Amino acid sequence: MASKVSCLYVLTVVCWASALWYLSITRPTSSYTGHRQLNSISIARKNVSFGNIRTRPINPHSFDFLINEPNKCEKSVPFLVILISTTHKEFDARQAIRETWGDENNFKGIKIATLFLLGKNADPVLNQMVEQESQIFHDIIVEDFIDSYHNLTLKTLMGMRWVATFCSKAKYVMKTDSDIFVNMDNLIYKLLKPNTKPRRRYFTGYVINGGPIRDVRSKWYMPRDLYPDSNYPPFCSGTGYIFSADVAELIYKTSLHTRLLHLEDVYVGLCLRKLGIHPFQNSGFNHWKMAYSLCRYRRVITVHQITPEEMHRIWNDMSSKKHLRC
Repeated sequence: MASKVSCLYVLTVVCWASALWYLSITRPTSSYTGHRQLNSISIARKNVSFGNIRTRPINPHSFDFLINEPNKCEKSVPFLVILISTTHKEFDARQAIRETWGDENNFKGIKIATLFLLGKNADPVLNQMVEQESQIFHDIIVEDFIDSYHNLTLKTLMGMRWVATFCSKAKYVMKTDSDIFVNMDNLIYKLLKPNTKPRRRYFTGYVINGGPIRDVRSKWYMPRDLYPDSNYPPFCSGTGYIFSADVAELIYKTSLHTRLLHLEDVYVGLCLRKLGIHPFQNSGFNHWKMAYSLCRYRRVITVHQITPEEMHRIWNDMSSKKHLRC
């Protein structure tokens, strides 16, 4: 069985490399503006609805699962669910996470569930590659919205919906990105503390207090007709934040009645304000690149802009030198 899985993995890597090379020389960059049916993939869909919603949603999130892992939490309840926002071409990043901090078997006696979040790509070849990858690793979920930067909010809401529907008894959830290094020892033992009573209505990360950028040239441009106020509510950087699992359903239900914004972390902050949940500041979450040193990385929880090669190097260094003192 192990050799079969190994062969499938090697085949997947080769297929990804060949597909990406082919796409890079033969196809222009896709624009994620329309919805197209997946003709080459036959995937079971699952529709989920929540009760206790008394008014008609203005943001109904009417998307179906194209790839799902509904049984991931059935055998045992996870202490932590990790939701990682990624894109189709980032196979190397996903594999680096699987082999380092995102490995579900890193901590004996502590159940961790790792999931990669994706939308639908306009290119059927990439969709098929992700489907094959999912059949090997069983750690990918996909809904049928178009995968793009402006749909990052939908991607996070998909993750919230999944936790609320299929893993509601988990203790904590982390949402992060595929270029983030996570110091799991600090996250598990220093922040979440498995031997203590789980918190409720809890949300923490790198808290930002700011306002909308009106410069149309900015990546974070926010038009006045979408958000007329001069200040955002406090929100955690989308590069990495932690919340108690009960908050997933609260945010998802609140989102159904909250006008959608393309800035995912700001939007989650708006939902938290409606819920009366104030995010706690935690200096261990870094939403920027940090020069590597063993002692510095031992003190943090997240670091941004880490390549797959760096991820392996940092993980191996920290794992092999745990006995060294800083």
